[in-house]
Amino acid sequence: MNAFEIRGGRSLKGTITPQGAKNEALQVLCAVLLTKEPVTLQNVPDIADVNALIEVLQDMGVSISRPEPNTIILQADNIDPEYFNTATFRKKSGKLRGTVMLAGPMLARFRRAYIPQPGGDKIGRRRLDTHILGFEKLGVTCTYDSENQLFSMQADKLTGAHMLLEEPSVTGTANMLMAAVLAEGTTTIYNAACEPYVQQLCHMLNSMGARISGISSNLLTIEGVSGLKGCTHRVLADMIEVGSFIGLAAMTQSEITIKNVDARQLGMIPDVFRRLGIELHLQGDDIYVPAQDHYRIQKFIDGSILTVYDHPWPGFTPDLLSIVLVTATQAKGTVLVHQKMFESRLFFVDKLIEMGAQIVLCDPHRAVVIGLDKQVALRGINMVSPDIRAGVALLIAALSANGKSTIQNIHQIDRGYERIDERLNALGADIRRINIA
Repeated sequence: MNAFEIRGGRSLKGTITPQGAKNEALQVLCAVLLTKEPVTLQNVPDIADVNALIEVLQDMGVSISRPEPNTIILQADNIDPEYFNTATFRKKSGKLRGTVMLAGPMLARFRRAYIPQPGGDKIGRRRLDTHILGFEKLGVTCTYDSENQLFSMQADKLTGAHMLLEEPSVTGTANMLMAAVLAEGTTTIYNAACEPYVQQLCHMLNSMGARISGISSNLLTIEGVSGLKGCTHRVLADMIEVGSFIGLAAMTQSEITIKNVDARQLGMIPDVFRRLGIELHLQGDDIYVPAQDHYRIQKFIDGSILTVYDHPWPGFTPDLLSIVLVTATQAKGTVLVHQKMFESRLFFVDKLIEMGAQIVLCDPHRAVVIGLDKQVALRGINMVSPDIRAGVALLIAALSANGKSTIQNIHQIDRGYERIDERLNALGADIRRINIA
């Protein structure tokens, strides 16, 4: 089993560039199925989840070339729809939630698709209702095979419809968009997710010949077209990495410049970290975080304790709450972290408590963090990464801690972060990959 061995307590210094956005890459990779023409994707992160989806695309007949690092040319001109009904597909897709977004383009182009039970992080319930109900609105018939845990879908044709999503699901919105672009007539999606990843998917589809309006709002209008062409699309910087590096700089008293962050797409992320007392400066499209001996958590205007909670975009992304929580452990002051969307995402805090952090886990969704103000350093321990974001939060904690820490199950970290050990070691960190029997 691979693990990270970390010797903490070092201040880092230098420049780091965030990878391409994992969540956007998974969407735009699925979108290549909508055309027979070549599609060039740039700034694609070289991470386990993305590579797993690329492998599935290859298995189903997509030709793939990599002319240079992080650039991929894909052509879906020889697709085998029956691949989706194989044990191989069920095994591979069951480990990766992103494969649910193959259904939209497959229905649009081939009028049939299959969705296995979702894989990915074990952070709580992740329902498929939004996807299935939306497809049915477009004229799709869905059946469920309980033995193979597989949804089978087919339609003679797709017809535009009005749909009100029960939740602003990012993957649900993406699936509806990709199905609707080739449907007959007009589709409107209300309560649509409007994250930058969805906006990017819309811009990509429009560059392929789709007709989508309302981009960046929660009401999308899609006028169906008869076909789409190829395009070239660049993936945004990963906002989760940007936030992770801000938290890392504060925890380790490091001076770090984060390059090419696509600052206009970060929403309130910089302001939330500023409310934790972290000094950061936007310099063009870069973020400069100076070394700080201390950072103080702000209070609300009425003097009450700061609460940081997740909310659909343009609210604060749930993927960064783990980073906020670990960063607050060495701040001065108290913060309530409220994880609304997933009921299992805070369960990694027991490891932080074992490291010496002062945290009260109120229930599966809320934790109160009482900052140590760097008066008492965390201590290194042995731990296991439960999911992508908690894994990096534990890595940040280990880099700030005194002594040696070991993090097992680092496949979870590699799923979402490209060569994170190499890039942080270049700043002065001490992270080694080791094998544990």
